[in-house]
Amino acid sequence: MVSVIIRHGKVDFPWKKLYSSAQFDKACASYDSAPLLPAEYRVPDVLFSRCYVSTLQRTRDTAFGLFGDIDMTKTPLIDEVPMKSSLDTGLRLPLLFWKLSGRLQWLCGSGRQKESRLRTLKRASRFTDLLIKRNEDCVVVSHGFYMHALIYVMKKKGFRIGNRSLFYKNGAYVCAVK
Repeated sequence: MVSVIIRHGKVDFPWKKLYSSAQFDKACASYDSAPLLPAEYRVPDVLFSRCYVSTLQRTRDTAFGLFGDIDMTKTPLIDEVPMKSSLDTGLRLPLLFWKLSGRLQWLCGSGRQKESRLRTLKRASRFTDLLIKRNEDCVVVSHGFYMHALIYVMKKKGFRIGNRSLFYKNGAYVCAVK
């Protein structure tokens, strides 16, 4: 069984350098609903039985751009790890601060974030179990941060992972073989 895990295409959203907490939360919501920039991505030529996409439109748009009008299985199990500001302040702080502090809170299980690392790993485990149960070649169009959790779980469950990376660019893919 081969699973090709692809990061969605590049989103047409201009991040600013500084945000207050409310502005950052609003920007995250706007990013989630923004369209994709036109681009062409190369993925391996694999015959697959199913294409999984998250509930966010950018994964469906990416799958459509790559494969045309195919049947897609939508699941929240592969949604991006949600991010929220790490504290309430009117002070405008750098984007990097908001992203790093939010991910650190996710790692530590802070109630401020919508999801903890443990919950993300459980979600990735449920999705991996579904793939194993269905035992079919598939494509999974997901999100950059979530891909790390999914690949970690897949490796623990016996998948061989090819072309891993520390940072997955838009359109990048990983092949997982069981």
